[in-house]
Amino acid sequence: MQFSSRLPIAVHTLLVTEFFKDQFKITSDFIAGSVGVNPVIIRNILIQLKNADLIEVAAGVGGAKLKKSPEEISLLDIFNAVEVNEKLFHIHEHPNFNCPVGKNIQSILNKNLDNVKKTAERELDKITLQSLLNNLR
Repeated sequence: MQFSSRLPIAVHTLLVTEFFKDQFKITSDFIAGSVGVNPVIIRNILIQLKNADLIEVAAGVGGAKLKKSPEEISLLDIFNAVEVNEKLFHIHEHPNFNCPVGKNIQSILNKNLDNVKKTAERELDKITLQSLLNNLR
């Protein structure tokens, strides 16, 4: 099973932003050097985090900084900011409705997978950016 890398990149971005806030100007180039991706990817993530009101970004010389304290930012907040598709699992869209399995696959899986998603969201909400920063130190 493969999931998007946007959440880990966004978490890494926020950790770098907070961890180095007093030592360096936090730019997309600086963050990209830590994450190991193109700065354009970081800029796109920064836009999503800014739109979610998690960071503020001053173009040019300002850099990025958290808009909320690390204790107030959960992994669920970050996930919701950067994951554009709300479905955690994608069920094939064109089953054979003449088959008893194909006719029912979406409804039987959706109910169960929705429970998995709710459990994952509860767990993500328990983990704060501060707890991750504590693990770094």
